[in-house]
Amino acid sequence: QLQASGGGLVQAGGSLRLSCAASGRSFSRYNMGWFRQSPGKEREFVAVATYRGRKTSYADSVKDRFTISREYDKDTIYLQMNDLKPEDTAVYYCAAKFFASSSSEYDYWGQGTLVTVSS
Repeated sequence: QLQASGGGLVQAGGSLRLSCAASGRSFSRYNMGWFRQSPGKEREFVAVATYRGRKTSYADSVKDRFTISREYDKDTIYLQMNDLKPEDTAVYYCAAKFFASSSSEYDYWGQGTLVTVSS
């Protein structure tokens, strides 16, 4: 129901744009975000675009380099990644969580797209 795309191989300092499209149901009342997981590490939060207030939030490690955007009428989110670093290498996942959920866990996950940054 969430399909991520746009990953690939890029040199350090380069840019990539990830996309995540929803299907099968409406995610209009969901917060939608991006997570990533590097080999041997736990999955970590990257960015989120909220339903209520249409706000964005970022992990400190990507702030000022990555930008999340959302087309609310299409249930689609994007992650523009600039000035990529080798430590950004990871599988990137999009995810969605009902806006009123008290849980920190996300309800829906995409399949992941691999981003590799060479030095």
